[in-house]
Amino acid sequence: MARVLSGIQPSGTLHIGNYFGMMKPMIEFQDKSDLFCFIVNYHAMTSLHERDELKKNTINAAIDFLTLGLDPDKCYFWVQSDIPEVAELSWILSCHTSMGLLERSHSYKDKTSKGIVPTAGLFTYPVLMAADILLFNADLVPVGKDQKQHLEITRDIAERFNNTYGEVFVLPEPYISEELAVIPGIDGQKMSKSYGNTIDIFDSEDVLKKKIMKIVTDSTPVEDPKDPDKCNVFALYKLFAPADKLEYTKERYLKGGTGYGQFKKELVELVSEYFKPYREKRKLYESDPEEVRRILKKGAEKTRAVAMKTLEKVREATGIKY
Repeated sequence: MARVLSGIQPSGTLHIGNYFGMMKPMIEFQDKSDLFCFIVNYHAMTSLHERDELKKNTINAAIDFLTLGLDPDKCYFWVQSDIPEVAELSWILSCHTSMGLLERSHSYKDKTSKGIVPTAGLFTYPVLMAADILLFNADLVPVGKDQKQHLEITRDIAERFNNTYGEVFVLPEPYISEELAVIPGIDGQKMSKSYGNTIDIFDSEDVLKKKIMKIVTDSTPVEDPKDPDKCNVFALYKLFAPADKLEYTKERYLKGGTGYGQFKKELVELVSEYFKPYREKRKLYESDPEEVRRILKKGAEKTRAVAMKTLEKVREATGIKY
């Protein structure tokens, strides 16, 4: 059985890009793989420096996962900072990572160009990500297209380490769904908390409607045919609509006579209905955050047992264990 690993940043409220790009696939993997799923709060610190917000977001991310169907009894589910071994491995790997490799990171250049402060943590982000993956000998890592290069960096680091010390680490493979590789936000860019263009999973009805009605479209008149494959509304529509409804909507795009406003109203209904069954369940977890913390601590204990075995092997290989 393949070992699958991925994590999500609690740098803000989770959105539908997070759900379809990472959360939903991970929840599906729990029944067909050895699943490792975690909240990456160390990574969030590259952009989030508000203590209370980080704490709140971490618990809320865990609540979202549990609400949407992740079963902690079927997988390893924890918070990154509860596994101290990851920080030690990150340092060891950083001593085997060239500056040139990190300087080629597209993500670092993109984030700093968007105004994020270019800290050492942001620069060495790929090394910490490598530690997260290699510590648990993951076979498969679901990532978006924007994270594919980071996984390639992980493989480069692991290969260099293995060439120096022997076969210590498994070389992970990326799992990328082409359909879900880039989910657009309301401005047409990739949906991201960094860009402020998200539609959150549990937005209220009013907020959901306001956001969807702001989705950027072209200026094609109501009566003219429209290209669904170039429309941000349709790109989101196809995530939620059943096949028959999707085909009917595509025909209406191509025929003309329906404006983008109407398609947006229908999208509001689809998104609202999709997440409606989860809302009551979420309230139960919200009312008992201590139970959520208990689940996470229990998950961390189970996960640390795996981490400690790998780190002991690394210490032995490098000579840190004397």
